[in-house]
Amino acid sequence: QVQVVESGGGLVQVGGSLRLSCTASGLTFAEYAMGWFRQTPGKEREGVSCISREGGMMYANSVKGRFTIARDNAKNTLYLQMNSLKPEDTAMYYCATDPLWPPPDRLLKPYTFRYWGQGTQVTVSS
Repeated sequence: QVQVVESGGGLVQVGGSLRLSCTASGLTFAEYAMGWFRQTPGKEREGVSCISREGGMMYANSVKGRFTIARDNAKNTLYLQMNSLKPEDTAMYYCATDPLWPPPDRLLKPYTFRYWGQGTQVTVSS
């Protein structure tokens, strides 16, 4: 079955950087869309960034210019480079994957991704 595992979270100061990683198994990684989402207690899960199997990328407005998504199909790994971190970036970050690339009006919507990891916590301290 498909398994998704995130890593790389931690505690960082405002303005710092972190790189999250996500490995997926049980699938043909190169053929799947991948995405990063985040959630804080009491709030809905929100899309951060996603990347198609062809390399097309989408970012939430709140992270544009600061976060970069990338995939390494040879390693079955997805990355999220997070720079210039802000306290409002504090959240549990989840990796997700789906065999289909969502239509434009559903990009970054959690319900369009079928398989999920357990999450990795990112805390930005001021």
